[in-house]
Amino acid sequence: MQLSCPNPVRYVLTLAAASARGQVAALSALLERHDAYIEEFAIFDDVLVSRFYVRAVFRLDNAGSAELGFLREAYGKLIARFDQAEGAIHELSRPTRVLIMVSKADHCLRNLLDQWRRRELNMDVVAVVSNHADLGPIVQAEGLPFYHLPITAATKPQQEAALLSCIQQHGAELVVLARYMQVLSEDLCQTLAGRVINIHHSFLPGFKGARPYEQAHARGVKLIGATAHFATSDLDEGPIIEQSLERVDHAFSPEQLLSTGRDVECLALGRALRYVLEYRVFINGLRTVVLR
Repeated sequence: MQLSCPNPVRYVLTLAAASARGQVAALSALLERHDAYIEEFAIFDDVLVSRFYVRAVFRLDNAGSAELGFLREAYGKLIARFDQAEGAIHELSRPTRVLIMVSKADHCLRNLLDQWRRRELNMDVVAVVSNHADLGPIVQAEGLPFYHLPITAATKPQQEAALLSCIQQHGAELVVLARYMQVLSEDLCQTLAGRVINIHHSFLPGFKGARPYEQAHARGVKLIGATAHFATSDLDEGPIIEQSLERVDHAFSPEQLLSTGRDVECLALGRALRYVLEYRVFINGLRTVVLR
């Protein structure tokens, strides 16, 4: 009988590789050889593109850092035998260093800071960056660094250079665009590929441009939605991580639609960020795989 420790350290093994027989058996055997106790094991084989994904949560009871090092080394050697393989072993409890970017809207920022303060999201918020100064007092009240980096079409290269310097200075592993109303350049998106999460409103039908909720009201929409995705230089078209919907009706004013939209944006962004922080998300071309 396997006895658990009072406060075991849990790890997450992730793998994305070309589909092949024997991969699950090889991973299970590897963990067994290193006395790992598997608590969760999720897989998905995308038969359309022959791509295989694994997320395994395990613990190493009564094992020290040396054993973890041996396991990581053995895992690296194992997946080197797989075709087109990417994988790693992460400590599940280690907070991810997150930098948040905002403009003037505060609802997503406040929601993320609330969840961070309550330790509901396993992250360290290292800084907040904005192209406006409006939300500085909210951030500074939390004791966090706030950087006001204004931007124009003419100054975008310099602003993004300062932004990248800030990300590097704080060792940010993940960037969250919490209603940051600017499109990142192609160069910056490539530099930060797979590390930037964005949130945007999405309607059925969709409305773009200024005053989208007034447009939605004029068309009598019945669903308000939001999409969280990895950011690319194509506006709101990166691989989707999470979506959320709320039903509305003819009685909703534009202001009520806006309020509902804000709630849905917070919900979708919070869920998407949680999935990423828990190493559940794999980019699969223009899509994502989210193992739960």
